[in-house]
Amino acid sequence: MSDPVAKPPLILVVDDDAEIRYSLTRVLSSRKYQVIEAPSGEQGVAMVKKGPPPDLVFLDVRMGGMGGIEALQHMRSANPKLLIVLMTAFGTAQTAIEAMKYGAFDYVMKPFDPAKVLSLVDNALKAHADLRAVGDYKPTINAEDYREGIVGSSTSMQEVFKTIGQVTASDVTVMITGESGTGKELVARSIWKHSHRATKPFVAVNCAAIPDNLIESELFGHEKGSFTGATAQRIGKFELCDAGTIFLDEIGDMALATQTKILRVLQAGEIQRVGGTETIKVDVRILAATNKDLEEMVKVKLFREDLYYRLNVVRIRMPPLRERGDDVPQIVDFCLQNLVKQKKARVTKVSPEAMTVLTRHTWPGNVRELENVIYRSAVIAQGDAILVKDLPAEIRGGAGETSATLPISGSSESVGAPAEAPPRAALTLEAAFDFLFAELATSGEPMLPRVEQAFVSRALAAEKSDDAKVAKQLGLTKAALQKRRRGS
Repeated sequence: MSDPVAKPPLILVVDDDAEIRYSLTRVLSSRKYQVIEAPSGEQGVAMVKKGPPPDLVFLDVRMGGMGGIEALQHMRSANPKLLIVLMTAFGTAQTAIEAMKYGAFDYVMKPFDPAKVLSLVDNALKAHADLRAVGDYKPTINAEDYREGIVGSSTSMQEVFKTIGQVTASDVTVMITGESGTGKELVARSIWKHSHRATKPFVAVNCAAIPDNLIESELFGHEKGSFTGATAQRIGKFELCDAGTIFLDEIGDMALATQTKILRVLQAGEIQRVGGTETIKVDVRILAATNKDLEEMVKVKLFREDLYYRLNVVRIRMPPLRERGDDVPQIVDFCLQNLVKQKKARVTKVSPEAMTVLTRHTWPGNVRELENVIYRSAVIAQGDAILVKDLPAEIRGGAGETSATLPISGSSESVGAPAEAPPRAALTLEAAFDFLFAELATSGEPMLPRVEQAFVSRALAAEKSDDAKVAKQLGLTKAALQKRRRGS
């Protein structure tokens, strides 16, 4: 018995202008698509709710009665997977932003270019087919089983978990090594949570983010009048987490003078505030992390050998994500479950093709980069699944569509969308800042100094310390920039 003939895709055109409906229907019918029409937003919504569900909807923005944006929201509420293209003669930034905000697949400008409309339809129908093919959501993990936030079942990660368990019963100093973004702080927090100090403070300090002339005050505190600007006594991190655990992240960036004082804490369990004479006893477990080669730094006298051996009692190496590709689906699943729980995205799954792309990528930024990509892709995805087209261009390479910021290939160029209003770029930037805020908020440290220092240092590096150019980029005077470079 032969297979039944597949029905042509059903496309709904909603516009109160009969001529627009007629011309668009002619263009779509040339491809043998089945086209139905509605002369108002109200009727279009009714047709979507009644069925049969269309594969794609063209919806005018400005109509008498119910407008396009309102109709879009009703349609998407009735059918979250429905792909909708808004039509407008007014290519304003507001139109673009509103269209994408409420889940439009794209929007096109009137008058239409028939070839570009058909290209858009091809992309939309492929996305529609991909969404249908994803299937029901079947979690690969239960996020509740990964309260530590460290996800993975690869052999290398199992070794990490075993070592964490072995060191929690004692106060042994632990050195956590690995590339940036592998999750070294998560390991430190896991050690703390399972130790007998779990009810006491955990303080994380990023040694690379604090200027050399401030880090001793940050760690050990200072007395009033000990230096310019010290208008009151300050308690340092070591005193604040007495009986607890301190995590010294990026310890390879710590100045030699400060390393000497850290060694004293490890040897004698005591500190002195900057400008003070009193010796203060502290009971603090030290965990340290670095992405640098400390052995090489010891050889060239950039890191104290005695401190290195004091810190490196037990070493835990966090493997880069490229060495644990089999863990990628679990990490992706964990990220999506958390995003849904936090109500930051409605996406619950990833298409097999997109997962293949994610698994094959080398992830130079490791887990942090993967989390950011999933957050970004979940924000811009039109349905309940991340497709290949939703992934950043640098991740998917030649896979799937080649669009960069808009949801389909060359959408702004193909259908006449205004170049000055790229809605996806704005959303991607917003998603990146959301992710940055969420990550910094968990550190327990003041966020603004860390962000400011990161922007200043990166701008200086990019412009080869051209103070005038960097100050202009950052919106600072040269004097203000130089003050920030000194950390004062």
